[in-house]
Amino acid sequence: MKIFNFGSLNMDKVYRVKEFVRSGQTVSALDLYTYPGGKGLNQSVAVARAGGQVYHVGCVGEDGEFLKQFLLSNHVHCDFVKDVEGFSGHAVIQVDQKGQNCIIVYPGANHKLEREYIDQVFEVIQKDDIILLQNEINLVDYVMAKGRERGARIVLNPSPVTDELQSFPLELVSTFILNEIEAMYISGEAEIEDMLKALEVKYPESEIVLTLGEKGSVYRFKGNEQRFGIFKTDSTDTTGAGDTYCGYFLACSALGMTPFDACVYASAAAAIAVSKKGAASSIPNMDNVKTFLKIKEK
Repeated sequence: MKIFNFGSLNMDKVYRVKEFVRSGQTVSALDLYTYPGGKGLNQSVAVARAGGQVYHVGCVGEDGEFLKQFLLSNHVHCDFVKDVEGFSGHAVIQVDQKGQNCIIVYPGANHKLEREYIDQVFEVIQKDDIILLQNEINLVDYVMAKGRERGARIVLNPSPVTDELQSFPLELVSTFILNEIEAMYISGEAEIEDMLKALEVKYPESEIVLTLGEKGSVYRFKGNEQRFGIFKTDSTDTTGAGDTYCGYFLACSALGMTPFDACVYASAAAAIAVSKKGAASSIPNMDNVKTFLKIKEK
């Protein structure tokens, strides 16, 4: 089973600060790091490091060779990464002393996908292949529609939340992997229980994987629900933790694990990721995760 990730490719500039900058304020950064990133890239790397077979679909600008080489070095197939004019996407990320982050994203080449190119990619996608989507590229709704035509399974991580998101054909989604803020926006509810019930009513054929930070995660599908805690580690940088969880859950599911086991492995991978700096650079491989779980079992 192949995974085709139609996703963003960014250069992340990470500034470590004492506190997040406020309106009208100028602060000095404690450190600056540059990493390959973007939710799409992070999730492709997470799928690959978990052992899944993933093809990245997206665009990079004239400065994007480094991003392609990073994907290739992590065993992500780049047959469908297209070179376009202009700059690649990039993100400006603040990380405070508690390890929390806030992010500004410039889309750049990520918004230069074209329908004709998407059609070419779908010529090789087979029934029951997996289409992974976030909301950092253009034509997400078109990819969803093409995926349904092809009989593929559509997985959506609806981030970042935008007004446009509500116009997408979300009824086509097979699996939602989302956090509390995203679930609140899509469901229209503020409480976790109400979110889950509303999502199940609106999308009765969709799996719901809800991540809740320090409160763990929830898997729900057709009335069956399982809840998971977190594996405690020292939090250094939460950037990319959600992407790590998403990629691991999807890869483990594609490899035949039950939703329960996929959530456990995804939680462990995310716990390891937050203990390290960076986004894609912090994602563990499957051997790391298995070792971590064995230690936690003792």
